Amino acid sequence: MKRFIELFRDCLSDVKEILPWDLVERMNANPDLLILDVREPGEFDAMHIKGSLNVPRGILESACEWDYEETEPELVRARQREIVIVCRSGYRSVLAAHSMQVLGYENVASLMTGLRGWNDYEEPMVNAAGELIDEDAADDYFTAKLRPDQKKPQS
Repeated sequence: MKRFIELFRDCLSDVKEILPWDLVERMNANPDLLILDVREPGEFDAMHIKGSLNVPRGILESACEWDYEETEPELVRARQREIVIVCRSGYRSVLAAHSMQVLGYENVASLMTGLRGWNDYEEPMVNAAGELIDEDAADDYFTAKLRPDQKKPQS
């Protein structure tokens, strides 16, 4: 049985990753770039990169195809577009990039360090209302807050 981190590492060999400053460069160089945010809607509403498309990881594969309730037409038509996938820390985006490559997407990359790294690089994010997010508020949002029952038992 594989653990989550092992599944993630297995996908890394097939997935291109870029750093936040690379994404800034790609955004400037390619106005047709699609930034795909695979976090859950509540996470996306709290803060995201302006102009990004939200398709949660849980429905990604069906959103990439016609004739499903989850179909996202912009995404289905994007098989040849440059796509950078983002999530909170860069794990879900690697898994998503791997899936999309299997589905025939030709130019997909994952944002290494995710939106945590994007915020650390002091790049802007907005909330659902389009308001800029304060960097300190984003730092607090991205700080892990594990409950005791979520931690691995000591025994």
